[in-house]
Amino acid sequence: MDIALSKIIRLEPLSDYKIHFAVWNGHEHPLDVFVRDRDEWEGWNEWRLPGRPDVFNRKYIFSLIQYYHRPASWLFGGIFEVLTRSNAGSYTVRLSDSFQEYIGRLLVSHPGPGVRGRSFLPETYFDQLKVSQLLEKLYQGEAFCGYEDIAHPFSQLESIIHQAKPDWKSALESVKGVYVISDKSNGKMYVGSAYGGAGIWSRWCRYIGTAHGWSDELMSIIKRNGIEYARQKFRLSVLEFRPLKTDDAVIIEREQYWKRVLQTREFGYNKN
Repeated sequence: MDIALSKIIRLEPLSDYKIHFAVWNGHEHPLDVFVRDRDEWEGWNEWRLPGRPDVFNRKYIFSLIQYYHRPASWLFGGIFEVLTRSNAGSYTVRLSDSFQEYIGRLLVSHPGPGVRGRSFLPETYFDQLKVSQLLEKLYQGEAFCGYEDIAHPFSQLESIIHQAKPDWKSALESVKGVYVISDKSNGKMYVGSAYGGAGIWSRWCRYIGTAHGWSDELMSIIKRNGIEYARQKFRLSVLEFRPLKTDDAVIIEREQYWKRVLQTREFGYNKN
């Protein structure tokens, strides 16, 4: 039987609240932002387009984060009190003490408002929200999906590596391999390899830390555009993985093979 969210969280009066359905903004998923940096997530509730209407025009913001792992699911992101409003393009908010124990744990189901925008009246939507699941622990990112299924945006892997998620770290530390970084803005690719004793994890930590991994072409892009370019454009995938005992020469040869196959020297970001 469905459990109405209103049985667990009571918003009184509803007229003091707006619901924030936070979704992909064209650059990042709010779920990845929530995992990566809670202050940055708070900023998603403070942003206001200069000169545009005051969409969070009530005392509180009830925030839900699109949980893209499941259709029509939302993760509770907290209740924020609006302290000040500026026509210049921002709100000042403060996380409310109310229901903090459910932040990042409570999943609710709702297909979403189905219209453009991010601020909606609870009088219309709140009673439609149903409790889907209460996670045992605070949501800290996607569980390891398997080597063959890694095709993740830089921003998502950034969250995983900054947290040193044990399942991902253990899996990627235990293999050498060949990987590809693709740039969705132009289709160009960069093929690289991870060998030695530290595995793919160590190599990818360099990319997350620098956004370029000291590759000349990628360094040039990041120098011009900053790390936001990587967060918005880069996607990482594993092409091949081998046990750590594999001779490094095998991995290097396979890297050269993939550069030839994908023609990343001629049309991509590889220069050697």
